[in-house]
Amino acid sequence: MKDNVLKNSKMACSMALALCLGLGSCQITSEPELEGPTQVEAKPSIGPSNVLARVNDVGKDGKEIFDVTEVQPNPPGGMEGWSQYLGSNLSYPNQARQMGIEGTVIVLFLINSDGSVSNVEVLRGIGGGCDEEAVRVVENSPKWVPAQQKGQVVNSRMRLPVRFKLGA
Repeated sequence: MKDNVLKNSKMACSMALALCLGLGSCQITSEPELEGPTQVEAKPSIGPSNVLARVNDVGKDGKEIFDVTEVQPNPPGGMEGWSQYLGSNLSYPNQARQMGIEGTVIVLFLINSDGSVSNVEVLRGIGGGCDEEAVRVVENSPKWVPAQQKGQVVNSRMRLPVRFKLGA
């Protein structure tokens, strides 16, 4: 009985020691409290788009860029007009056609407070020249009706799909 108590106490002591060593090896640091929404510091990344690098971006007018607005920006003629614009201006790249590449390119761009389009980049591409064609068409698009926030026109960021599909 005395041996069992001794074994149990040694085991409990060993477990307590292991727990203390485990906790002691972890570094716990307190972070300063921040008020309001915060964003992560920009760090370099590999790839076509560094979203974190845009944290401190401003539009052509030097004012804030909104990702979400009360009134979204609209292309001339609305989304129906945008579809017509894409239909008449988008060309299927020969390389993509020869390779049988189909899919959707997601384009990220800025609609400035004056309605102009800038900072066009590919968020997700499919290759074969489709990415470059999507960027070209968006860069050359006519001025949009800018977004509004609290009754004021503002800069806003848009994400739009551009679909490439081969005919059957």
